[in-house]
Amino acid sequence: MSRTNLANHAAPPSRVLIIDDSVVARSVLGRMVEGTRRFAVAGAFSDARAALSWLAKNRVDVILLDIEMPGIDGLTALPDLLIASEGAKVLIVSSSADEGAGVSVQALALGAADTLVKPSIGAFGGRFAEVLEERLSRLFETPADTHRSPSGYGPVAAPRDFDLVAIGASTGGIHALSQFLRAIPTSFQKPILVTQHLPATFMSYFAAQLAVLGGRPCQVATDSMRIRPGRIIVAPGDAHMRVVRTSGGAAIRLTREKAASGCMPSVDPMFETIAQVYGKRALGVVLSGMGRDGCDGAGNMIDAGARVLVQDQATSVVWGMPGAIANAGRASAVLPPDEIGRLVAGRGGGA
Repeated sequence: MSRTNLANHAAPPSRVLIIDDSVVARSVLGRMVEGTRRFAVAGAFSDARAALSWLAKNRVDVILLDIEMPGIDGLTALPDLLIASEGAKVLIVSSSADEGAGVSVQALALGAADTLVKPSIGAFGGRFAEVLEERLSRLFETPADTHRSPSGYGPVAAPRDFDLVAIGASTGGIHALSQFLRAIPTSFQKPILVTQHLPATFMSYFAAQLAVLGGRPCQVATDSMRIRPGRIIVAPGDAHMRVVRTSGGAAIRLTREKAASGCMPSVDPMFETIAQVYGKRALGVVLSGMGRDGCDGAGNMIDAGARVLVQDQATSVVWGMPGAIANAGRASAVLPPDEIGRLVAGRGGGA
């Protein structure tokens, strides 16, 4: 096939919508997007209302969204933009999206795929263009063989009796976690462990938010912390959360060695040690996330007789982590996060 024909068969660039009240920012971001060749600007607006009206008749793949805007701010508009765009991936590009900022975690919880700090107007060039292209490309990455949802699972049986739920998630996982937790009644007393890929500076805010969503206490893990009923424990951003046996049950052990997945914290060590301590009395859940972290650990859990439920592709921001497990044949069920929550609550409730 000639180069011309190859070009004709190349996939069209992904369509990007820019929403920022600064005309300079819209112009610069637009040039950067067009310079990637993989992405193209489909529209650019100074306020959310105009963007929502435009989305009523147009479709995009990505939305670059500022937070601080006159009228409807970005956080307020985010849920409506996700609905109007029929699930476009939203990348927050805002000066208020500093690492550890509460608004960043709020944006991720509301469904944003990622956040990126917008530099000052004078620092908009150079390296930022590379970072923006990297973040945009990352939204569409999936590991090999995770481009499709598996079929043929048939009716989904409720999980067997279990003593603990362990959840792994990354990009898009906070929004999925909120849907999962909203489906869990406050009467559910099994302990819940969460390894979510987030910087350490996010974790205290993240834990506070999970406490509200889950209707139960939530703590950032510390070394030797006891695992107790009715509580959520989240891995700190700078250590793996492992589980060890104790005379009174089980406790957390934090370690900082390099994980095979390259993630810190990593889901694999959590799943591996939970399989050792709880065996078939554990339940694993893997939600939206990039890469394949959790796939090896899911194998440990399945070998121990436990079950692993993963989020489906249609509702995942990135079907990397759950997709890797599903395609490796290690998923007991593939479902939307709210359905996973209802399934877990159906057999795991009570004291």
